[in-house]
Amino acid sequence: MSLEEFNSSNFFSKARIHVLLFIATFLTTYYVNGLWYSITIMIILLSHELGHFFMCRKYHVAATMPYFLPLPFPPFGTFGAVIKMKGIIPHKRALFDIGAAGPLMGLFFAVPAIIIGLYLSDVRPVPSDSSQYLGLGEPILFSFLAKLVIGHLPEGMDIYLHPIAFAGWAGLFVTALNLLPIGQLDGGHIMYALLGRKSSIVYRIGIFIFCVIAIFIYPGWMVFAILLLLFGFRHPSPTDEFTTLDPKRKVLGIILFIIFLVSFTPVPLRF
Repeated sequence: MSLEEFNSSNFFSKARIHVLLFIATFLTTYYVNGLWYSITIMIILLSHELGHFFMCRKYHVAATMPYFLPLPFPPFGTFGAVIKMKGIIPHKRALFDIGAAGPLMGLFFAVPAIIIGLYLSDVRPVPSDSSQYLGLGEPILFSFLAKLVIGHLPEGMDIYLHPIAFAGWAGLFVTALNLLPIGQLDGGHIMYALLGRKSSIVYRIGIFIFCVIAIFIYPGWMVFAILLLLFGFRHPSPTDEFTTLDPKRKVLGIILFIIFLVSFTPVPLRF
């Protein structure tokens, strides 16, 4: 086998796992919530991860293609998707751009999905038997879009989301989680690019607040809170620690923090 044939074989071998996980996640999301949900959530997740991937390529940071994480159980049918960065971040501008690109691209598709899906959704009475009723927490941004599209809801009525709208809600949920200003999440990358090593103070405050929410408000966050306690306090340093961000990136960083605040809900699911 020639070197060229070996490299080609190696590439297809590595690509196979990404393709198989993509197909598996499409099938699990289709199984859980149907075709329209599956297509929409896959587009949102893929755009988020490709935002990171292509920004890594721009700055010559080695990174894998997205790994999709299938889960054949409701309500989402997936754990999301991730890429693995294997290279060294050259400077804070690169760190900021890589961290910001994913949430911005995901939001670019999630917001239209919410609007289109709300137009396709029904307004019905809340059922007296709530055993089969899954209530969703409404972030400020989602509530604003719902009032814009549907208007004020009468007492005892609720929006029964079309699968496209639910996928948009799930995309907003994923965006908010990734924008948590903690550790190696996207929000942690952005915060480190803005504050450098002082960002560790923000990480500690963020983890503390999140743990309080998990303990006293929504125990469903407990597993994620434990992961943040284990991995959320540290962030690898870029090669260049001294070059600061330009004013445009600083303003965008503030905007992204506001996006986090209007996209996050402490109680995402009410059974």
